[in-house]
Amino acid sequence: MEILKTINLTKSYTSANQQLTVLDNVSFDISAGDTFSIVGPSGSGKTTLLGLCAGLDRASSGSVILNGIELDHLNEDQRAAVRNQHVGFIFQNFQLIPTLTALENVMVPLELRGETNIKKQSMSLLDRVGLADRSHHYPSQLSGGEQQRVSIARAFSNRPSILFADEPTGNLDEETSLKIEKLLFDINKEEKTTLVIVTHDMGLAQQTNRIVRLKGGKLISDEVLVKS
Repeated sequence: MEILKTINLTKSYTSANQQLTVLDNVSFDISAGDTFSIVGPSGSGKTTLLGLCAGLDRASSGSVILNGIELDHLNEDQRAAVRNQHVGFIFQNFQLIPTLTALENVMVPLELRGETNIKKQSMSLLDRVGLADRSHHYPSQLSGGEQQRVSIARAFSNRPSILFADEPTGNLDEETSLKIEKLLFDINKEEKTTLVIVTHDMGLAQQTNRIVRLKGGKLISDEVLVKS
């Protein structure tokens, strides 16, 4: 089943009376449960593409269909509702709420969905990422690796259909990065979530089933990796 489809996706900005095209006619589709990476040099349009696919931004032209929902004609509130229902996020700079504890950060998506018994669910997720004993610590009291573990727990808390990770190990040292990568792929496999990663790290990209390369806003290759 297809969970994400982009059709001729283009994003342009006007700056100083000049039009800058950041994405140029990008089309691909992703099957449910797949792992997928978007690579390319800085300025190639990777993060812009991720934002459009997740409904964080609107394309200049073209379409994004996420889990059967066409995002282009939705207003911001409707797109936010789609994200809350179907999407998880992991960011390079963690984006935890500094005034909330680790546990409270994980609880936020569940609270937004109006779920019950959210404390127990959130503690279970923190346990899965190895942070049950740090649940009452604030982000400033956690290392970078621990903060990213909290953000992984938070990303999976609303049981997303698709998870978008933007440079998830970009702020971490090599040893911590490897642990975070294993954790991310292990939980993703258990939950059967579709995983889309933007990364400069080819070692991380090659752990996914498929690599799309961008250059100058254009999709220049789409490679399916055969795993042994």
